Amino acid sequence: MHIEPGVVTGAKLVLSYATAAGAATYGVKLIAQTCKENGIAAFLLRSLLATLAVFVFFEVLPKYPVGVSEVHFILGSTIFLMFGAAPAAVGLMAGLAIQGLLFAPADLPQYFMNVTTLLVPLFAIAALAKRIIAPQTAYVDLKYRQALALSTAYQGGVVAWVAFWAVYGQGFGAENFAAIGAFGASYMLVVIVEPIADLAVLAAAKALHRLEHTNLVAERVYKGSVS
Repeated sequence: MHIEPGVVTGAKLVLSYATAAGAATYGVKLIAQTCKENGIAAFLLRSLLATLAVFVFFEVLPKYPVGVSEVHFILGSTIFLMFGAAPAAVGLMAGLAIQGLLFAPADLPQYFMNVTTLLVPLFAIAALAKRIIAPQTAYVDLKYRQALALSTAYQGGVVAWVAFWAVYGQGFGAENFAAIGAFGASYMLVVIVEPIADLAVLAAAKALHRLEHTNLVAERVYKGSVS
């Protein structure tokens, strides 16, 4: 879902620095909480796995330029469910950075916009999960409707942020709105795939129950919340 080069330029990029800084600040809070609850080693391992997953999603899975951005299978709710919000946030930031530095340097000016676009919806679904998933429910026992709600919220948040950046950078012209609409319609098709991916990954985790006693996945995958 990279914002295409040239959509936002010049002094307008300053806003992206501010929004990304705000998202990163909240991410630091989650990181500190995660390290306190699960330990630094577990956090670092899950962050590494999340980064590898994001890199695969961006560079290996299909991607299609549409309108003002690209349609990616980011699977944000999948990495959130498997690794937790803080490792997922680190994975998204690091995956974007690696992709930009090694494979797509033209995307680097848009890095902070892309960070904002990915992290804010991630934090939103972390809050949503607390509302729609009972505390005693392990993630491996999620229902389709719950996975669909998380996926729809994440992808909808991404589309909303992309639309914001496009309007902020290019204005309210008919051509710009047509490009935004084309991207949004195409991108929301990911919602068809992501809940199935979520449940498939969780089903695999349930079958591989030995993962429960490792630091490879978030504790909530197998256990209900203690809070």
